[in-house]
Amino acid sequence: MTAAELQTLDVQITKDLAQQWGWFLAFGVALVVIGAAAIWRSVAATLASMLVIGWLLVIAAAVQVIAAILVGHWAGFFEHALFAILYGVLGFMLVMRPMVSAEVLTFVMALFFLVGGIFQIVGSGILGYAGWGWHIVDGLINIVLGVMILSSWPTSGLWVIGLFIGIDLLFYGATWIAIAWGLKGA
Repeated sequence: MTAAELQTLDVQITKDLAQQWGWFLAFGVALVVIGAAAIWRSVAATLASMLVIGWLLVIAAAVQVIAAILVGHWAGFFEHALFAILYGVLGFMLVMRPMVSAEVLTFVMALFFLVGGIFQIVGSGILGYAGWGWHIVDGLINIVLGVMILSSWPTSGLWVIGLFIGIDLLFYGATWIAIAWGLKGA
């Protein structure tokens, strides 16, 4: 789709959808409340997220075991068995040691911020993107975030993930609230 086609993209909102704006508002408010709670209790949110991700990986390992059994002697058996082992080991590590897992994941996130920020600054300077100044600012913000997280690591591993999840939920909820108000006016 070209930019001109995107500008003329007309979204039709049905009357039934517009009448349900209250549900969208309730969903948005609930997300904002959950996000604020996750920010306020970021350590608990971090540990809860590690446990949820861990159990999801354990369930995925069980699904991969079933898939490996179902494919039998087909060449995909080893792929499913390998993923079952990988998911199972990672899942059990997250479930059994959520605090250590959060610290390790936070360390990796900080490294991604640092390396990503450096690449963004260098890449925008070399390639000369339109709006390259904003790319450099974003790269600097990423580097600052990475340094801030690493400067208080491993303690930051207990709260950073919960804080980030809370901030994401807060803004996602605000988006749904804006959608609800837009539907109310439609």
